[in-house]
Amino acid sequence: MRTTVTPGRVTSRANRRMVEIRKLRRRKERELTGLFFVEGLRIVGEAVASGASIETLVVAPELLTSDYGRRLVEEQVAAGVACLEVSGDVFASLSLKDGPQGLGAVVRQRWSGIDELAVAPGRGRRRATVERAAAGLWVALDGVQDPGNLGTILRTGDAVGAAGVILLGQAADPYDPTAVRASMGSVFSLHLVRSEFPRLLEWVRREGLRLVGTSGAASLDYRDASYEEPLVVILGSEREGLPKEHLAACDEVVRIPMVGRCDSLNLAVAAGLVLYEVFRRRRPED
Repeated sequence: MRTTVTPGRVTSRANRRMVEIRKLRRRKERELTGLFFVEGLRIVGEAVASGASIETLVVAPELLTSDYGRRLVEEQVAAGVACLEVSGDVFASLSLKDGPQGLGAVVRQRWSGIDELAVAPGRGRRRATVERAAAGLWVALDGVQDPGNLGTILRTGDAVGAAGVILLGQAADPYDPTAVRASMGSVFSLHLVRSEFPRLLEWVRREGLRLVGTSGAASLDYRDASYEEPLVVILGSEREGLPKEHLAACDEVVRIPMVGRCDSLNLAVAAGLVLYEVFRRRRPED
């Protein structure tokens, strides 16, 4: 495989650029630089397909045996993307996977402001760049702590055609390596927003969205809610759920029935049940 690479093949784990990329495992460094690192054929391919801003491709030719992966690198190099060639040992020092595939990318994070969000054709302050933003389904997560849960919810939101995920309060980072892996590339497909509940509520009221929350103490079964769009489904943290003031502001609050000894579901599972009920309602009859 021939590529246009930065001068010299990197063979030392102590190389300055490699140290900088490894630092991106830390949230502080990701927030400081606005960058994150992804690896693997599927996720790098999703980054390219979604038009993500790729700063640098990192390639270990001895590990990159996939014809698809090689073509992907050649196409990106031809398009002017910087490519850094490294040894297999150096790539392994960047990788968090068993059996690294020899392809990674340093990518610029992409965030949307809540006041920029379009919720339906002809509404919002400006038309969103992703067509699905007109679909009218958003997910808000208040204080989600587990990056694996967050990544799984991103993947589910993508699957049901949600426009994006709004993170409230001190939430996990969707660009955490665990969240990115769990999202299976869906982190590139959705609008990601950071906000606080008062601003979310102001946007919801101004744009005419319904707000549906979840609580184990609610009387309304999640299968009986209306889910009229445009809609925000809001879920609370893994430990605390939604605060009372958030629940009081919802148009509807739903519960997921349980008959066993446990009194709560995993957050990602609960989100999946509610989102797929919304999806079922909006899906045309087969």
